[in-house]
Amino acid sequence: MAQMWIAGEWQDSASGETYDIINPANGEKVDNAPKGNADDARRAIAAAEAALGAMAASSAEQRGLWLEKMVELVRERKQELAETLTKEQGKPIGEANTEMEHFLHGLHFYAGLASKYRGSYVPLPAKDTYGIVMKQPIGVCAGIVPWNFPITLMGTKIGPAIAAGNSIVVKPASSTPLTALKVCALLSEAGVPKGAINCISGPGGVVGEELVQNPKVRRVAFTGESATGRHIGEVCGRMLKRVTLELGGSDPMIVCDDANVEEAAKWGTIGRYYNNGQACLAVKRVFVFDSVYEEFLDKLAARVKRYKPADPLNPKTWMGPMHSRAQRDEIGEQVEDALARGAKAVVGGQKLEGAEYARGNWFAPALLTDVPDDARIVKEESFGPALPVFRVRDLDEALEKANASDYGLGSSIWTRNLGNAYKAAERIEAGNVWVNSLHYGYDEMPFGGVKASGIGREHGPEALDYYLEPKGVVLNVG
Repeated sequence: MAQMWIAGEWQDSASGETYDIINPANGEKVDNAPKGNADDARRAIAAAEAALGAMAASSAEQRGLWLEKMVELVRERKQELAETLTKEQGKPIGEANTEMEHFLHGLHFYAGLASKYRGSYVPLPAKDTYGIVMKQPIGVCAGIVPWNFPITLMGTKIGPAIAAGNSIVVKPASSTPLTALKVCALLSEAGVPKGAINCISGPGGVVGEELVQNPKVRRVAFTGESATGRHIGEVCGRMLKRVTLELGGSDPMIVCDDANVEEAAKWGTIGRYYNNGQACLAVKRVFVFDSVYEEFLDKLAARVKRYKPADPLNPKTWMGPMHSRAQRDEIGEQVEDALARGAKAVVGGQKLEGAEYARGNWFAPALLTDVPDDARIVKEESFGPALPVFRVRDLDEALEKANASDYGLGSSIWTRNLGNAYKAAERIEAGNVWVNSLHYGYDEMPFGGVKASGIGREHGPEALDYYLEPKGVVLNVG
């Protein structure tokens, strides 16, 4: 896999350089990937620009059919792709298959939506005059994708871009390009014009920077950490580009005294420890009413203890390694900081040792109590399998603590009381609120954050608005 996908064909990087992709479970080389540079990015952008004419000439119906064909092509090789994803990312094979299914569902959703978006008719005050609002493709789009869900989050950019009639250049994370490159090549077999979908790998500071800075790119969709997102937002602001930024999160979960505690513990566990906690919308802080605190903690701890990190290619494995040594070290330092400040580890919280873990990025899932509000794991985004649980008096205190964060991506409340649910939905400072439900990004619903969690929305029909340019047309028929 030492080539990039540009203009409908495999191409070498301009420099001919490659780099190794390492398996997080055992430190072994999975494959090598092309080390792209600014010249490669410009080639991909030129290919995307050249495809715009053919994309503009395509009908909305045709674009929907292309997307449906993409679903068929990827589904035929789903298992092979899932295995590649597990090897380069580290997630268990079951989760890799789930990610592939989520990707396919998203493409299917936008296939159906391609011919359903509408403009409008506008009555005007002048006699014999009315207006119409057209919606036209923006042009060349760039999708910059992180390593934690490299295929699902690529789909949330390719789907609406193609449905709206644009072309796109995808830049996967440097550490997880292999599956993305294979998928983009498959998607291009669906009949889209050459250059409509391109995928290039390489350092974000070089390849990604060219995509953001290049004036031919009119729309940038970024998912990743907040610091990088701020930089991208500044550049796109100066250049007046359309941009969406889906950034970090520190999602609160509130468990009320009337909640179904068993269900809350079950979905709270999955919501935190799925993908080893490496998810922007993962549950990262839990606030539990005093009267059910002990019961909830006991049930949660029992579930967390069942997570045994092991070979991610084994279908029975629930938890694999952390994606990188840096991620493992960071979550370890956050846990150590909390413990040094007086927190208690109810479960786990240390690097795993022994022969089977020696060469990988392994960490024991942690459950913490008595964590002070100034601990790093509370103040920062925690991107790993560690969860602090807090005791609160009532909903007002829970909401106050939930909002005491720079982030505002997702949140949830567990209650049988409709008044509590409505109060939380209104007052929580977040882009999404789940009521008695897993933190999950449905393709049918708009998804994004407030505060340091970003701007704009992906998913849902709303996502198409960020890939279409409205044009007002005034007609005088007198």
